[in-house]
Amino acid sequence: MATTTMPETEMKRESKPSVKYVYFFGGGKAEGNGKMKDDHGGKGAGLAEMTNAGLPVPPGFTIQTEACREYMRQNTVSREVDQQMEEALAKLEQLQGQKLGQGENPLLVSVRSGAKFSMPGMMDTILNLGLNDKSVQALAARSKNERFAADSYRRLIQMFGNVVLEIPKSAFDEVFDAKKKQKKQKKGETETAE
Repeated sequence: MATTTMPETEMKRESKPSVKYVYFFGGGKAEGNGKMKDDHGGKGAGLAEMTNAGLPVPPGFTIQTEACREYMRQNTVSREVDQQMEEALAKLEQLQGQKLGQGENPLLVSVRSGAKFSMPGMMDTILNLGLNDKSVQALAARSKNERFAADSYRRLIQMFGNVVLEIPKSAFDEVFDAKKKQKKQKKGETETAE
């Protein structure tokens, strides 16, 4: 049996088709619709549908469920997913005229999970992503409310610590409660039974 080898120039190189992992919504248009619950999850499909219907939805992007499945299989995020997220973030920053965690009016985002069907035990929301030691000062100046800015930053740290780093919520509560008690004692107040 004779075999022949094709020259490399004649061989068709198989390339993996590009997968769309990130879908943007904003400016009255969405890359997706309400029927895409399998890919977008319930929240993402709902946001796309409301955007397409002309409702005033704050802009953002949905990372489709295949990115999560890939992460679970490979224990890492692919470069393609990272690149699509970076492109969507740049588009969001341009549309909003803000930079994530930077400037006098920093862009802050929330991260929400959203399976096709809502289930107990799903990942909690992370609010105020983009706050850092510098941007919290900008938020305080812009809002003219240092307490609001500090509480927003505390909430980010607490949510991120719990959801991403799996630090129990009770560990944060203990620190926060001790600080509140310490502050009351400094003011000469007494603790009540509450």
